[in-house]
Amino acid sequence: MPPREKPTSPLPADGSAASKRSYQVEALAKGLRLLGQFSEQRSSMKLTDMAAGAGVPLPTAFRMAATLVTEGFLEQLPDGAYRPAPKVLTLGFAALRGMDVVELADGPLRRLAAATGQTVNLGTLSGDQVLYLIRLRNNDLVTANIQVGSRLPAVGTSIGKVLLSSLDDAELKQRLTEESFAGATGPNAIRSLAELRPALANIRERGWAVQDEELAYGLRSVAAPVRDASGSVVAAANVAVPAMGYPVTRLLDELRPRLLNVCQEITRLLGGS
Repeated sequence: MPPREKPTSPLPADGSAASKRSYQVEALAKGLRLLGQFSEQRSSMKLTDMAAGAGVPLPTAFRMAATLVTEGFLEQLPDGAYRPAPKVLTLGFAALRGMDVVELADGPLRRLAAATGQTVNLGTLSGDQVLYLIRLRNNDLVTANIQVGSRLPAVGTSIGKVLLSSLDDAELKQRLTEESFAGATGPNAIRSLAELRPALANIRERGWAVQDEELAYGLRSVAAPVRDASGSVVAAANVAVPAMGYPVTRLLDELRPRLLNVCQEITRLLGGS
């Protein structure tokens, strides 16, 4: 009788990247990359573009797209293009609403938005981008198309800079590439990690960040961190205003104190001090 094979452990033997990759389901990873091609700018896509963007052969992309349509994650339009189906949104919003920080921050941020009459946001880091968890829009901003679940380059937003300032240099190098600085189009946009580092050092020292027409022309904002019981920065909130009516001095004098108080309130609700 041939010797029995030793059962394989369901967990990697070590924490190395190689051992983790050995447990990756490549077909699932490719399918997720296919879904990840969609954005505010690309709400629908042809299969050839999806395949090229995800780096998979066209026949493979066709089978995956057909599966995602069957499972309700994609829908095919009359012209043959694909777009995310409602099931994708349902999963995403359900997950976001289930996060403690979203539930606990909702009330304080709504009061802040009502008191200031300005747009208020809450976000967290997702790679080199800010993922918007709460969006309370009160004014006509150049980023009017941003919704819950939208993403913006972290280096060009006040929320993103607050979150990046909580990372050490090794984490910054791991998250940020040259492409990370390509999405911000404002006249004061930061264009490199070398330029960003001094700004992050200032943010760590003072505990808040300003975005002064860095993300886009005509937009300013001020952001502050939200911490959990361990003291870790888990999210950040901001107040965003049209630059025309709010020079930086007015933004800081009128809105920064209110924002800092609200972020401290949310931190206390999360068990922080």
